[in-house]
Amino acid sequence: MRGAPARVFIARLSRLAVFAPNGDQVGRVYDVVALLRLAGRPPRVLGLVVEVQPRRRVFLPMTRVTAIEAGGVITTGLVNLRRFQRRAGETLILAELLDRKVRLVETGEEVVVRDVGMEQTRVREWEISKVYVQKRGRRFGWRGETLTVDWHAVTGFFREEDQQDATSLVAAYEKLHAADLAHLMQELTPKRRAEVAAALDDDRLADVLEELPEEDQVEILAKLELQRAADVLEAMQPDDAADLLGELPAEEAERLLRLMRPEEAKPVLQLLKYSENTAGGLMTTEPVILPPDATVADALARVRQPELPPSLAAQVYVCRPPLETPTGKFLGVVHIQRLLREPPSTLVGAILQTEPKPLGPEASLPAVTSYLATYNLVAAPVVDTAGHLLGAVTVDDVLDHLLPEDWRERAPDEMQVPQTSTEHR
Repeated sequence: MRGAPARVFIARLSRLAVFAPNGDQVGRVYDVVALLRLAGRPPRVLGLVVEVQPRRRVFLPMTRVTAIEAGGVITTGLVNLRRFQRRAGETLILAELLDRKVRLVETGEEVVVRDVGMEQTRVREWEISKVYVQKRGRRFGWRGETLTVDWHAVTGFFREEDQQDATSLVAAYEKLHAADLAHLMQELTPKRRAEVAAALDDDRLADVLEELPEEDQVEILAKLELQRAADVLEAMQPDDAADLLGELPAEEAERLLRLMRPEEAKPVLQLLKYSENTAGGLMTTEPVILPPDATVADALARVRQPELPPSLAAQVYVCRPPLETPTGKFLGVVHIQRLLREPPSTLVGAILQTEPKPLGPEASLPAVTSYLATYNLVAAPVVDTAGHLLGAVTVDDVLDHLLPEDWRERAPDEMQVPQTSTEHR
């Protein structure tokens, strides 16, 4: 294979761009498919799982790969758009082999797989030839020695593990968007899904849970220790945490709420008072809220925060103190376009917009949808009868409730990929 290096370590292929011969990007490497073979023969690498837009995984045989370089994988340009389905006996290297506990044949010592290397044989097939492993640290908290050994030098890949670490798998997908990591977790076995969840930190797991269907959220949360489950709920957006708690048995939800810090549980309890398909049930209790004497510079600094979703960064909500929901008297909103047109020293109270009138918490989902569509908005304030701001409804939350329940598991069949073929795997 022209351009192929002598050895490729597979963890380094994660998210690597895949290009057609003309330079157009086809997608990104999602995983590598191998066939484990008996009689001591190294696994044969069958191909790559490539993610093409929009979030669809297809199979790319190694025979269609012409080069593997630091900047990407080059293909013949022939890509079968049929959705990838794993066959019996096939293994996904990144999802299933990384972090496995195996033993060194020579010493019997238990080691953990951190990466595997593949090489091309004389007959132009690709095989797993090397295993990069880590020994147990001699002292608690110390990293153990790492070494690269031949495939034949380890044993235990065919043994089902009671508990498998997921450190290397999580590291391989560290830069993956939370929605994409959620989609990856949906394709894992329940056991492996729980192991990945255990390896993620609370904030990252919270972001992923927000992108998963409710049944998967419940399954993952149920396998966490109670205190950790409460910590993850605290890290979630209050509206998403409330939706998840609403799916749990009342007794279990109450137990988790008691374990949450009072200041974190308060907005969630507030949201649980409202029906799911109302403005109160849809809203977030943490929009950007400012007093009228805040400046445009203050407002722009708040909406620049990278963790703020675009729909919440589209406008700021001006209220009298207190500024935590439910706030003092709601005065109006200032859209980001207006903020960009005004001098930094201008007070937001001088440029706020009071129309259209805000939504009430009991407004139905169709009413909220019509409101956003009528006024071309991506977010809207929700205010009680006393004029206090309770939160904001965003267009992404509305879409989440309008789309079919299984929309997160679907990907549209229509897509554009250069130089495709209709050949079947």
